[in-house]
Amino acid sequence: RRRAVELARQGDQPVAEVAKQLQISESCLRRWMAQAEADENGSDTRLNSAEKRELTQLRRDKRRLEMENEILKRAAAYFAKENVLPN
Repeated sequence: RRRAVELARQGDQPVAEVAKQLQISESCLRRWMAQAEADENGSDTRLNSAEKRELTQLRRDKRRLEMENEILKRAAAYFAKENVLPN
């Protein structure tokens, strides 16, 4: 990816031509270029790669915690039902 972005940034050839030579789509190369720009400049509008990894991990952790919370709710309801004294 880095090499592709470097080639496209050199400006010797249009981005479309560089993409064609590398056998990737032009839109893919443009996304890579935009991501590289965000990574290098700390863009406010785009997440850099480290932020994307962190966001992915946080979402994964959130799902795990939600599942654990649901299990605990069910266990609490089960044990509360078991401890009810008959009349």
